[in-house]
Amino acid sequence: MTKINAALASSRRKSRKSHFDAPSSVRRVNMSAPLSKELRDKHGARSIPIRKDDEIMIVRGTHKGREGKVSSVYRLKYVIHVNGVVREKSNGQSVPIPIDASKVVVTKLRLDKDRENILERISKGREDAKKSRE
Repeated sequence: MTKINAALASSRRKSRKSHFDAPSSVRRVNMSAPLSKELRDKHGARSIPIRKDDEIMIVRGTHKGREGKVSSVYRLKYVIHVNGVVREKSNGQSVPIPIDASKVVVTKLRLDKDRENILERISKGREDAKKSRE
């Protein structure tokens, strides 16, 4: 049997290497987060690359149910930092808790021209796929 996509390695070792050696542009896409049901219906997209100032809700882990605004997208470590989700260090200093982008749901998007174009492109692609199936 031949591989479906010859450009993608099926080896665990190679997949891990490409994940951890990925450039920032690829990490942006890898750090996509699903949209809430309301946003999904409104924009016709399932997920979108997460960005600073998006409002999110954590849906997995010990901080499940907490909401906040994304204060930074730390692509180098594949994590995001959320306002209010911090822990106190022993010296009293507060540090942000890193959260995986896939463990959150976007509840409010920070929209601008570029972001609207991305959403339009995604929804158009979904509609075209639906038409081709019929």
